[in-house]
Amino acid sequence: METPSLFNWATENKIYACLMVFFISNAIEGQMISTGAFEVTFNDVPVWSKLETGRIPQPNEMFQIIENHMRLYTNPGQ
Repeated sequence: METPSLFNWATENKIYACLMVFFISNAIEGQMISTGAFEVTFNDVPVWSKLETGRIPQPNEMFQIIENHMRLYTNPGQ
């Protein structure tokens, strides 16, 4: 199987590739935030809802919530 040309370009032009990923991800994030909805589920259980709380969680806060849910589902009897 031949290596995709986009991958070859990205490995040869690392700075441009990083900038492109940065700007594209910011555009996607801006589009998602502008809709007003930010819903996170874990194992089909709602974990966070911007519509209910009125805000987007901080990254550390989100990681802690997901970690707590992982502990809850991996150790249900404890």
